[in-house]
Amino acid sequence: MNTHAPLKNPDLFYIDGKWVKPETDSKFDVINSSTEEVFATVAEAQKADINRAVAAARKAFNDGPWPRMTPRERGSYLRAIAGELDKHVDSNALISTVESGLIHVASKQKAASLSSFFNNYADLADSFAFQERYPSPAGATNLLVREPVGVVGAIIPWNGPDILLGNKGARALLAGCTVVVKSSPEAPGSAYIMAEICEKIGLPPGVMNFVTADREVSELVVRHPDVDKITFTGSTAAGRRIASLCGERIARCTLELGGKSAAIIMDDYDVEKAAKKLASGAIRLTGQVCASLTRVVVPHKRHDQLVEALSEAFKAVVVGDPFDTKTKMGPLAMRRQRDRVEGFIAKGKAEGATLATGGGRPSHLNRGFFIEPTVFANVDNRSTIAREAIFGPVLSVIPVDNEADAIKTANDSIYGLNASVFTNDTNRAYAVARGLRSGTVGHNGFKLDLNIAFGGFKQSGIGREGGREGLYPFLETKTLLLEGELAHQI
Repeated sequence: MNTHAPLKNPDLFYIDGKWVKPETDSKFDVINSSTEEVFATVAEAQKADINRAVAAARKAFNDGPWPRMTPRERGSYLRAIAGELDKHVDSNALISTVESGLIHVASKQKAASLSSFFNNYADLADSFAFQERYPSPAGATNLLVREPVGVVGAIIPWNGPDILLGNKGARALLAGCTVVVKSSPEAPGSAYIMAEICEKIGLPPGVMNFVTADREVSELVVRHPDVDKITFTGSTAAGRRIASLCGERIARCTLELGGKSAAIIMDDYDVEKAAKKLASGAIRLTGQVCASLTRVVVPHKRHDQLVEALSEAFKAVVVGDPFDTKTKMGPLAMRRQRDRVEGFIAKGKAEGATLATGGGRPSHLNRGFFIEPTVFANVDNRSTIAREAIFGPVLSVIPVDNEADAIKTANDSIYGLNASVFTNDTNRAYAVARGLRSGTVGHNGFKLDLNIAFGGFKQSGIGREGGREGLYPFLETKTLLLEGELAHQI
């Protein structure tokens, strides 16, 4: 398959409504995760580029039409973006597979869903309460209005950048914010496609600006006094740094961070069925999913049976070329990520966990960042592999005494992003779910719904993404106490 990067201007940045030359000749090579060959070479932003992008967003917010449009007017632009995204399904699918290793059939499904973020938020233009009237004395008008927070710095990670850019971008745009998108050097392709779409639909200059930078230069976006809010998805370690920098100047931030999510297998649920569902979820994007169910909590008496079933399910996974329709799991996104996963596997063995299956590189693949899906048994919940976000297809099976112990073990983590309860009893699932300190709890599998909300408890983040809940962090509330009646209806 042709894996040439479908980017028109990889050597430029999109700032203030036009393609501009970077301040320096610095470049990033984007590596094909399956072949280790160069997929694209893109411009690397430096301080002057960041300043130029922020200045454009600031001017567009302060002086431009975007924040002053009605939500319905902004919604029409969101629908135009959605229409163009539907025309770029093949390009976004190719980029996602090459950059991250996601199998191509899944990449195409994902790319076909990207327009829904913009259409769904466009639907909110008429129904969301941007203004609310409150009880007031006779002859007066008391209002709560929600206005755009300002200039947003959207820092996009390398795993799922297309979905995260769509989710963050749609919310910021509907709210009336202007945006500086900082994409990852390892996965900038979808941001370039989005910039081309912004140009095509005639989005007002400065509303969306796109740069690619490494961590040191990215921090300039977080520090910049003209950036009112940061929306970040990434590691908890990076999130701590961003929160501290935002705290210094009381900048707003929402953080969607790491997870070490627990799947609780109750004593009434079929072990074989649970193993198949867990294995299917664990290999999604080669385990590079923050909400992946990587801690499997099970009663002692069912531990060995579940480990055996998981091992058999993982042994059946076809690992290889993500463009091959027979492949079920592709490579990790980059060399350093494979090194990280291999380091955790070594740590698990050294700390006494039982390696049940996997743990190495597939013997039939001599290039690409591939790893075998891996199961550890008899894992102590205090061990490194049970505490740290590995970000790979590695499951830790943790035996417990009873239901109360299962809930306590699931909650014994700095993270609280996702969880699932496997039981045939819906009422029991509800009761256990209410006891879990987690932003999302599914029933009998890996489940998320961005149309409701997504985010974490504890060190899995601050704020929520998706749905109405996800729109609030891009808005500031203002109370208006007016003497007299307004001429127009609220």
